[in-house]
Amino acid sequence: MLAVLALLFLAVLLSPSENIYPELNPDPWGNETITVHIDDRNVPAHYSPSYRVQVEKALDYWSEGGNGKLGYTPEFRIVDVNDADILIMWVENLEAEAGVESGVAGFARPYEVNGRYEHVDIVLETGNYAGYSWRQYGDSNMQEIAKHEIGHALGLGHSNNRKDIMYPTYDRMDDIDPLLVQRTLPLIILGALLGAGIVFYHGGGWLHSRKKRERLEKEIFGEKEK
Repeated sequence: MLAVLALLFLAVLLSPSENIYPELNPDPWGNETITVHIDDRNVPAHYSPSYRVQVEKALDYWSEGGNGKLGYTPEFRIVDVNDADILIMWVENLEAEAGVESGVAGFARPYEVNGRYEHVDIVLETGNYAGYSWRQYGDSNMQEIAKHEIGHALGLGHSNNRKDIMYPTYDRMDDIDPLLVQRTLPLIILGALLGAGIVFYHGGGWLHSRKKRERLEKEIFGEKEK
């Protein structure tokens, strides 16, 4: 009996805790149409034009249901900065420029009046430092960071579920520098074309050599009997 009770006690201790999905505000906007301005003009040196696309994909993620924890379905409309409910902008590095703790890749700052959000500023960084080495965020990372911060702007808090987008930290999905890809893309294409040309040249030479060999065999040995 004691052994059974001990096993049950261990099972309770080792069983995973219940996932929690807290809401900062269950109805922050009072309507489902939310206006957004993405500031891709006043940008830092390491900003990549592909980042705007990732933010748009993050908006689509939430308008299509997100993590399933919202009590409403938001619709987003891109507008000028003066008409925006949510302003999304970039800085080079939050730790250096805003004094936030290391590892914070973005933040959402809501301005709340009478239980409703009047405006939310979302600030995203373009990368961080690993020691003294600069590490640019890849597109997949930027999309995940944007999803997380937009989730805050929609009223969600931090989840304790590591697989949920609202978990307070994230794992790097890639370290591919989008600016490096843009700079080297012409060289990559040129290399691919040269490689294809070499293969075509050698392939054509092999085919020509084979046909010449077949012709010589016919001349020397005659036509094969059919």
